[in-house]
Amino acid sequence: MPQKFAVLQSIWAMERRHTDGFERSLEQNIQMIEASGFDGISTQCVDRKAVNRTLDCIKGKGMIVEGVCFPKTIDDLKPCLELASLLGVHHLDLQPNVRPRKLNEALHLVDGWARLAEEVDFSVLIETHRDRMTTDLFFVLDMLDERPDLPLLADLSHFLVGREFAWPVSDEHHDMIRRILNKSWALHGRVASREQVQIEISFPPHKMWLDLFMDWWRYGMQSWIGRSPRDATLCFTCEFGPKPYAIIGKDGNDTTDRWKEALMLKESVRQMWHNVISEV
Repeated sequence: MPQKFAVLQSIWAMERRHTDGFERSLEQNIQMIEASGFDGISTQCVDRKAVNRTLDCIKGKGMIVEGVCFPKTIDDLKPCLELASLLGVHHLDLQPNVRPRKLNEALHLVDGWARLAEEVDFSVLIETHRDRMTTDLFFVLDMLDERPDLPLLADLSHFLVGREFAWPVSDEHHDMIRRILNKSWALHGRVASREQVQIEISFPPHKMWLDLFMDWWRYGMQSWIGRSPRDATLCFTCEFGPKPYAIIGKDGNDTTDRWKEALMLKESVRQMWHNVISEV
C-alpha cells in the first residue's frame, strides 16, 4: 500500500468569534469540513462529553482524527490517552503545558510520556508551540541532542515568530528548522511572519512568507517519506485560528476569510504532495 497524505481541518479554527455573536454548531462545522473535501479533523481529547459529541458527529464518515491534549504532568496524559483511544485517533498531539527552564526537567517529562505512549496503538507527538515546554527552538534542539528519537509535530509558525528570524532566512536557521522537520511525524499548517504568528495567506505582500513555509513543508514531506513505512499516512492540519491568532480590523473581525484560506491551503499542499511523490 503506498504512503498517503491526509489534510485535516482544526475544529478550533472553525470558531468565528465574530462581533455578531453567531457560532456554528459542532455538527455544522464537521458537515462543512466533510463537504469541502478534508480528510478529517483535529480536535481536543480533554473533555469526555465533547469527545462523545464529536464521536456522534463523525460516525460513519471515515474521518481521520488528530487528537489534541495539554498535559502539565506525566499522569495528566493518562485520561487523554483514554479519550484518544475512544475517538480512534490517528495520532495524539501533545502540547506540553509546562515551562521548565532546565533540560533535565523536560527530559523527565518526555520520558514519562513516552512510557505511557507505549501502551496505546497510536503515536503521541510533541508539538512545537509557544508558551509550552517547546516554545524555544534552541531548547527543543537541545532536547533532540539528548533524545534523538523524540517524536515531534511541527508547527513552525511558533519558531519563526518566536525567534524573529531575519529576512532572508539564514542557512543556519534553515538547518535548524530541517532538524525539527527530520523528527516530525505530522505538520500543522499556519503561516507566520517575523512579527505575527498568523498572517493572511491571500494577501499578495505575504507571498514571501507563504513561499517560505511551503518550502519548509515540502522538505518535511520529503523527509517523512524517506523514513516512514510504506503504508503510513502523513497528516497535515490546516490551523488558521480565530482571534487573537487572526489579525483583526478596527471592527474587531478577521481581515480575511480564514475558511477560504484553509481551502486554498488544502489544495496547495495536496498538489505539493503529488509533486513530491512523483519525484521519489
